[in-house]
Amino acid sequence: MRVLIVTQYFHPEPFRINDLALALHGRGHKVTVLTGMPNYPEGRIYPGYGWISPRQEDYDGILIIRVPLITRGAAKGWRLILNYLSFVFSACVLGPLRCRQKFDIVLVYEPSPVTVGLPGMLMGELNGAPVMLWIQDLWPETLAAVGQHGFLSHIATWIANFVHRGCDMLLVQSEEFTQPLISHGIEPPRIRYLPNWAEDFYTHGTPHSVESSLQEFKGTRLLFAGNIGTAQSFETLIEAAQLLKHRSDIHWIIVGDGIMRDWLAEQIRSCKLGATVALLGRRSPEHMPALFSQADALLVTLRRDPVFSMTIPSKIQSYLASGVPILGAIDGEGARIVNESGAGFVANAGDGQGLAQCALKMAAMSSAERRAMGLRGRAYFDIHFNRDKLIDRLEAWMHELVENKTCKL
Repeated sequence: MRVLIVTQYFHPEPFRINDLALALHGRGHKVTVLTGMPNYPEGRIYPGYGWISPRQEDYDGILIIRVPLITRGAAKGWRLILNYLSFVFSACVLGPLRCRQKFDIVLVYEPSPVTVGLPGMLMGELNGAPVMLWIQDLWPETLAAVGQHGFLSHIATWIANFVHRGCDMLLVQSEEFTQPLISHGIEPPRIRYLPNWAEDFYTHGTPHSVESSLQEFKGTRLLFAGNIGTAQSFETLIEAAQLLKHRSDIHWIIVGDGIMRDWLAEQIRSCKLGATVALLGRRSPEHMPALFSQADALLVTLRRDPVFSMTIPSKIQSYLASGVPILGAIDGEGARIVNESGAGFVANAGDGQGLAQCALKMAAMSSAERRAMGLRGRAYFDIHFNRDKLIDRLEAWMHELVENKTCKL
């Protein structure tokens, strides 16, 4: 099939859609990606990219077509809104001009916001092709969860309903997303469950290197990897670290970047946590398995909110695949998976004291006990989040949509 992927974020930005595009290409599909100039998460265009060039590039056999956008900057307020809208505008205007090939199907990747579905729907209409929307964040519920209400929420609701009703199939990364979509008028047969998986390098591992060493931290290493944002509830982590400040053998290690990084650095300084909390900055996804393998547990936290309780944080699949125990302060689906798999300990979302108690339990375990816990998580991953099986499922749905579309013509 000739597949067009529409996504605001793509390689070299670290998103799972990169792996899916490579997998589809590896299965013989001709894949084209319509995306923006890479600027996530720092909010600055990556070196080697600019407003004018490159417009096209090759990524291991995948054709990437880029359109200009206003960068995220500090990812706050109107600047972030302009970032979203500028991609929609550029992709709608320039997408049809630069993507002149004929496509059999359009796949839209929607981590946030739902507006990315608009150029996807346009490209589907111009090609007479069905459109699949892979929903990572549930809109408008996610917008409300981060404190946006009023006029913006009403606009987001209208756009979300328009996009959800206009796409042929909605893929949800959590089964808990299904009921809210049905309540907005989406027919259940159009909704399919497609959870995230982990890239192959998490299951195969990579060699250690200078960039992926935690050897300087002596004791129990608790590692957080990913976006340092408002949804991740770093207030909870800081509270837990303060409660265990006297335990110099328990280290909270944070790898990543995001809009809350400066706040986090200030909290570490003002609370005098420098001896036990470390900010290591960003690392490439390929370095993560080596870092994970040196950790005693991997951290996942989310804000306490009904929307976030429906979400499966995508890092959970990577954590499970790595075979390392998980330590969390999360509710709902994420907590269910950790508990059901026996892969770690979880406290309620926002419960810093509970997270501290979980950390103490993890630190008290022997290496053999932690290893067994991690292996239980890996076994659960192999059953529920196997990459090849999930892509088989997606590929079957793609063929189903294309065949149905052809029959209707």
